[in-house]
Amino acid sequence: MIDAHVHLWRIGQNGCTWPTPDLAPIYRDVELAELRQVTTAAGMQGVILVQSQEDVTDTRWLLQLAADPLVMGVIGWVDLAAPDADAQIRTLASDPMLRGLRPMLQDQRPDWCDPRHGLALRAMAELGLVFDALIRPQHLATLERVASHRPNLRIVIDHAAKPDMTNRAGWEDAMASIARNPNIACKLSGLLTELRPGRGNEAIEPIFAHLWRCFGPGRLIWGSDWPVLTLATDYAGWLDRARAMVPPKHHDAVFGGNARRVYGLARAEPLRARA
Repeated sequence: MIDAHVHLWRIGQNGCTWPTPDLAPIYRDVELAELRQVTTAAGMQGVILVQSQEDVTDTRWLLQLAADPLVMGVIGWVDLAAPDADAQIRTLASDPMLRGLRPMLQDQRPDWCDPRHGLALRAMAELGLVFDALIRPQHLATLERVASHRPNLRIVIDHAAKPDMTNRAGWEDAMASIARNPNIACKLSGLLTELRPGRGNEAIEPIFAHLWRCFGPGRLIWGSDWPVLTLATDYAGWLDRARAMVPPKHHDAVFGGNARRVYGLARAEPLRARA
C-alpha cells in the first residue's frame, strides 16, 4: 500500500507558518521517523510527501528527505503566477523525486486561474508533473476549464474538494461534471477533518458513494492526510474505514496502484534506490 498524502514540518523552519498554536495537537515538529513508525505499522510500503507551506524552501527540504526509501515522491509548491514560475518549476523538476506541485487555492477567489498561470501550467504538463488541487467546491468550475484546456496536464483533486457535508448538492453536480475529464483523479483523503464533531459513517458514506460513481476504482487515490488526520481520528481508524468502503477487489488500485500510475512513481523508484 501507498499513502499518497502525508505532511512533515518543523515549526518556524523551512518557511513553516502553519499549523498555528490554536491547533495544539499538531503544533509541533513532525519528523520522518514518526511518519515511518505510523505508516509501517499500518502496512504502508511508501508515502508521497505533500507540501504544507507556501514556500519553495519547504519543497527543497522535502526533496532532501526523499532520499529515504520510505518516500516515493514529493508534491511541492511554486507560486504559479510568479513571473519566474516556469524557471522555478524546471529547476525543481531536475530532481526526479518531484512528482507534482500543489498551489494552495482553497482560500483564493473562485476564478483563481488567469493568464499569468499559463507558462507554469504548460511547464508542468511538459515535465509530467501532477497538479494537486487543494480547493473547495467553488473552485471546481475553474479547475474543470483548466482540465479541458490542458488535457495533457494530470490533475488530482485533494480531499475531494472539501465538500460541505451538510449541503452536498452543488458539490455533487460539480464533481460529476469535472470527472468527465479523463485527466482528473481524486484523493480519498481529508474527509474526516471536515466532519462536525460526533458525525461518522452516516456522513462519509454518501460522499464516498458519489466519488465512486464519478471516478470509479481507476481514479480514486487513498491518502491519510496525516498528521492533520489526527485532529479527527487515528491513522488506523481512517485506513480501516476507507478499506471497508472500497470493494476488496479494488483495494490494490485505490490503495497503491492508482498512485503509482498517476504520479509516475515507478519511474522514480530506481533513482530512489540508488540514493
